[in-house]
Amino acid sequence: MNTSLLLILIVLSSLLELLILAGVLFFYRRLKKSEGLMGVLQDNQAKLLARIETNARLERDIVNSFAQRQAELEELNEKLEDRAQTLRRLLEQAEGITRSPQFLREIILNGRKKGYNAHQIARNAGLSVDEVELILAQAEQEKNS
Repeated sequence: MNTSLLLILIVLSSLLELLILAGVLFFYRRLKKSEGLMGVLQDNQAKLLARIETNARLERDIVNSFAQRQAELEELNEKLEDRAQTLRRLLEQAEGITRSPQFLREIILNGRKKGYNAHQIARNAGLSVDEVELILAQAEQEKNS
C-alpha cells in the first residue's frame, strides 16, 4: 500500500504541477496581451501629446497674430483720428471762406452771369432774396460808376 500511496502522491503532484504550469502559461498569455495593450495606449498617448503640442503652437500663433492685428488697428485708428481732425479743421476753414462776404458776392455775381434769377441765387447761396438783390444792386451801381 505504501507503493500505491506513493504512486497516487506522484500522480497528484504531477497533476498539480501541470495545473500550476497551465496557470503560469495562462497568466503569461494575459501578461503579453496586457503589454500589447499598454504599447497601444502609449502610442495613442504620444499621438495625443503631439496633437496637444500642435494645438498649443497654433494657439500661440493665433494669439501673437491677434496681438499684432490689435496693434495695427490701434495705429490705423490713430491715423484715422488725425485725418478726421485735419478734415474738421479744413471743413471749418472752408465754411469760414464760404461765409465770407467777398465769397458770397462772387457766388451771387457768378450766378447772375449764368442767368439765374435772384430766387435761384438765394437758394444756392443760402441767403435771403433781399440780400441777393441788395448785392446785385450794389454791383450794378459800381458797374455804372
